[in-house]
Amino acid sequence: MRSKGSKGRPEIERDNLLDYERVYSTFQWSRVEEEMGLTPDESWNIAVAAVDRHAAGQHGHKVALRFYDGRTEGKLTYLQLKLLTNRFANVLRSLGVRPLERVALFLPACPEFYVSFLGTVKGGAVAVPLSTSFMADALTELLRDSEAAVLVTTAALVDRVHREQLPDLRRVVIVGTGPAAGAAEPAPDPGDVAYDRAMAGAADTDAAARADRETPMLLLYTSGSTGKPKGVIHVHGGITHYYQTAGHVLDLRGQDTYWCTGEPTWVAGISYGIWAPLLRGVTSIVYCGDFSTDKWYEVLSKFRVNVWYTTPTALRRLMHSGPAKPAQGHSLKELRHILTVGEPLNPFVIRWSREAFGLQVHDTWWMTETGGIIIANFPCLPIKPGSMGRPVPGVHAAVIDEGGRELPPLEMGQLAIMAGWPAMMRGIWRDEEKHREYFRLPPWYLTGDLAYRDGDGYFWFQGRVDDVIKKDGKRIGPFEVENKLVEHPAVLEAGVIGKPDPLWGESIKAFVVLHPDHPWSAALEADLQSFIERRLGSHLVPREIEPCQALPRTRSGKLMRRVLKALELGLPGGDLTNQA
Repeated sequence: MRSKGSKGRPEIERDNLLDYERVYSTFQWSRVEEEMGLTPDESWNIAVAAVDRHAAGQHGHKVALRFYDGRTEGKLTYLQLKLLTNRFANVLRSLGVRPLERVALFLPACPEFYVSFLGTVKGGAVAVPLSTSFMADALTELLRDSEAAVLVTTAALVDRVHREQLPDLRRVVIVGTGPAAGAAEPAPDPGDVAYDRAMAGAADTDAAARADRETPMLLLYTSGSTGKPKGVIHVHGGITHYYQTAGHVLDLRGQDTYWCTGEPTWVAGISYGIWAPLLRGVTSIVYCGDFSTDKWYEVLSKFRVNVWYTTPTALRRLMHSGPAKPAQGHSLKELRHILTVGEPLNPFVIRWSREAFGLQVHDTWWMTETGGIIIANFPCLPIKPGSMGRPVPGVHAAVIDEGGRELPPLEMGQLAIMAGWPAMMRGIWRDEEKHREYFRLPPWYLTGDLAYRDGDGYFWFQGRVDDVIKKDGKRIGPFEVENKLVEHPAVLEAGVIGKPDPLWGESIKAFVVLHPDHPWSAALEADLQSFIERRLGSHLVPREIEPCQALPRTRSGKLMRRVLKALELGLPGGDLTNQA
């Protein structure tokens, strides 16, 4: 039976999750294992489940990955992906790579990245994806820290590698030929291996290593609030989490075309750009070009994208081109579900999406350390604009006080997750003390996020624990003030911090990026303060408001309040090299 969705879109299939309350109350991860055919005696190799399972069945010739750089297209079917990843796993084996050794991938979002990543995991090694935004010093530090045995990179990027500082690096696999534009020809190294030649000489026969649910498969670096990036360890056992949330949250269906805009060196681009869609057997779009409003709408239209997972920052960039833009030469009638990740989703973006696409945006909350989606806005539940949503089935979330006690609705505290979900990190590389710190109040994983839960079970993000403002003995979450400031027509972005104050303990200061049509003035500052007072109350009015050209953000779009505070107080801003 066909029913009509928003703006007359046909809805051929029902949502994967229809009754949240019933499913949440009865859900068991063991049932997902049974559905996927996972048993204690069988291999849990996630790459085999994501690729080989489909290649051996009726979907062998179905497109798994479709690549587009704005000019040219490419594609890999599930069968092609199986054979190529077998070849790469055999290449690593021929280079002497042992199980659990680290293989670093310093590549753009190209076919070779996906083949290398999946082949590394399939062969039993641990993949270490590294963003191509890293320059020499940061790259070398992460290669040294991870003790990578093999690096896969391009001829254009290899000159950033300080090999003399990397005693564990045995071989470098080079994709493509020629140095970067304007760069000198690097001296040949006896440890270099040409990717194309090695792949051509490798067998495409089965090369999968056995793995159980606790076998490491990914070492992903992400930043902390201070110090150098930390390496988060994820295991093959996350397979059930990626698979199930792909259905419950992403609502992926068999014939879907799906686009996750996250780069594959960020956890979102891995968990939900690689694992989730491949485990569900859908076709994923990989856009390899630069951001452009026209190109992004072209991708959505040209490839008839059904499900789109992106960031609030990206939607804001599209929003500034005008709500009517999607209708100008681009048919988006196949698009049925939009989700975001990486930073809180402001209500005004949800309102714009309704006008622009006839669809609501569904926010999701999770972290590099959680591995997969933890809290989400589900297709079967009403959206409360600005809310993180409700926990995914199989996950228990709570707001706790400093002693680990669960707080009642409407009380602000730290967001905590009961340990034990499948995609949960299993360690911090070479830093067990840091790992234990996350779980210092058993049975909770401490997120470091401030939140409260309302009477309907929806969670509301209020900032980071170390961002909390303590004014006159009261705890104030900065996000509430930021969220209201961006509703003012003059404000595009806002960041709020607490400043030491001899009378109040801390006072509120706001930094704002203004719309070009609204120049800064004392009158505008007074109007913004009045705006906050009328809508939130006098205790939440910023004492100071400072205009700025841009706010410091991570690669995923998260606001770095600690950097704003450090600059305001004349303190070091901490590590900025790998902000996920």
